[in-house]
Amino acid sequence: MTIHRAPVRPDLPNLVWALAATHFVSRAGGAVQSFLVLYLTQEQGLSPTTAGAVVAAVGVGGIGSQVLGGWLGDRIGRRHTMLAGFLGTTVAIVALGSADTLPAIWAAAVAVGLMTDLFRPAGSAAVADLPPRQRIRAFGVLFWATNLGFSVATVTAGALAQHGYGMLFWINAVAAVAAALIVWRRVPETRPPARRQPRQALLPTLVRDRLMIAMVLLHVAYFTLFLQTFATLPLVMTADGHGPATYGAVLALNGIVIVAGQPLAVRLLGGRDPSTVLAVSMLMVGAGVGAGAVVHGVAGQAASVLVWTLGQIGIAVMFGATFAGIAPAGLRGRYMGVASAAWSAGAMLGPLAGTVLLNHAGRPALAVVCAITGIALFAGQQALGPALRCRTAAQEHRRPPVHCASVRAGRPAYANS
Repeated sequence: MTIHRAPVRPDLPNLVWALAATHFVSRAGGAVQSFLVLYLTQEQGLSPTTAGAVVAAVGVGGIGSQVLGGWLGDRIGRRHTMLAGFLGTTVAIVALGSADTLPAIWAAAVAVGLMTDLFRPAGSAAVADLPPRQRIRAFGVLFWATNLGFSVATVTAGALAQHGYGMLFWINAVAAVAAALIVWRRVPETRPPARRQPRQALLPTLVRDRLMIAMVLLHVAYFTLFLQTFATLPLVMTADGHGPATYGAVLALNGIVIVAGQPLAVRLLGGRDPSTVLAVSMLMVGAGVGAGAVVHGVAGQAASVLVWTLGQIGIAVMFGATFAGIAPAGLRGRYMGVASAAWSAGAMLGPLAGTVLLNHAGRPALAVVCAITGIALFAGQQALGPALRCRTAAQEHRRPPVHCASVRAGRPAYANS
């Protein structure tokens, strides 16, 4: 008689929970970027377009941060890179809050982007070093912790912002120091030993990797769509007569829904086709942020946030594990850095595109462009599905991903070999 046991879900190592603590602490105290447009327009007196450009400067620094963080993660280790990022963030965020001239604000904004995101590719590489069966849960835990912190940050920061924005910068700096202490005490090094990791150059490998390039470009467009809402939503709500506290409360719904729903999403989506989940999620984000551009009431804004948050959850469940499955073992840190750079590119392009479109074409045009972009992203991600399935299967079985270009119906060409 054979007894069939239910599959046991592998326990996550302490590394994941330590990384989750850093994500929570840094995000709970890191509300400056979410309120940066309001700080620049209301306290520094900048125009919305100039404020959007300053937010984009943070994105410029972030692009360099992701690439640098991935490179450092492979060279000096994941742990040291995260420490450098959090301590550098402390200095940069204080400099931004102290800057009172436009050139100083620009320079500090770039520095904030360069330092704030340095830990992301290193932390992602540490998770990518785990066995494939643990990755989706591990990335899900990090995303959950980040958004629990985000919920705390938006509610408390919205209340504090009514009395001035200066305190937000100091809280952000203290949180970065606290995150560095957690890394120092609790995060071990996971970088594979050099003798087991043949040295590979990123650029020659990357330029031949058409799937990786296509996935990164697609996600640059997605993050541009998604992140423009953090520059346009506060402007839209301010124009409708809503104050910072109301904006903070509506934005907090994003984090609350993620905290409540993301663990369930990992269970529901963990066994699904990643490309399909990503495609549908991008479509939902396009619909949600498009609706948010034209609704006026708080209830309507909350509904739009709910829709794009559900799409955001789907992206987050699959994003890290999908790119980890694409990456060669010797280039995990750098591949995760390039993947994370898509987020930073969107953080640069989104505020610029969103504020320019809002100011010069109006809210209806912004809504239409967002909806059409979501549809185009859905089609593009679906088109990449067969190649993505072939590559992932090849990596899991430690086989070269040959003939992936000729895959039909999502089935690896070597399946019957």
